[in-house]
Amino acid sequence: MAKKEAAPAAEGQPAGKSKLKLIILIVVGLLLAVGLSVGGTWFILSKGDKSEEHAASEAEAPAAPGHQPALYQDLMPAFVVNFNYQGRTRYLQLSMALMGRDAAGMEKLKVHMPVLRNQLVMLLAGQDFAALQTPLGKEMLLQQALASVQELAQKETGSTVVEQVLFTNFVLQ
Repeated sequence: MAKKEAAPAAEGQPAGKSKLKLIILIVVGLLLAVGLSVGGTWFILSKGDKSEEHAASEAEAPAAPGHQPALYQDLMPAFVVNFNYQGRTRYLQLSMALMGRDAAGMEKLKVHMPVLRNQLVMLLAGQDFAALQTPLGKEMLLQQALASVQELAQKETGSTVVEQVLFTNFVLQ
């Protein structure tokens, strides 16, 4: 009987050691996962700090003429033009914005806004309603508007201040 009692004790010790090894492996794995997580977070956050420092140093340097931020001037209120198309009265409602990079030039152009709006209304009224329904017609109108605005800006301010004319709303009815 003594042999029988000793046998279960011998079997119990290896089972306890394997459970202890399993617990140690799990704890080491968790510590490793936490360490990698903290290290990865620190790496990513420290990388963001360097890019912010780099951006701050670029902001301190004088900006090159080609890298100035874009400035937008909305032409409000929207332009409304009527057309006689196939015996019916049709309408165009168009909102525009001007994009430039020279703040002083954009301010000078604001003084001439009535002349600018007049030129654009005349340009819009002279369009063909059927052509404006196509993407090509809209693009052509956009190019004509840009040329008209740049011509006025060149004449009045001495430089083509406006880089783009943008249609922010375009409704044909």
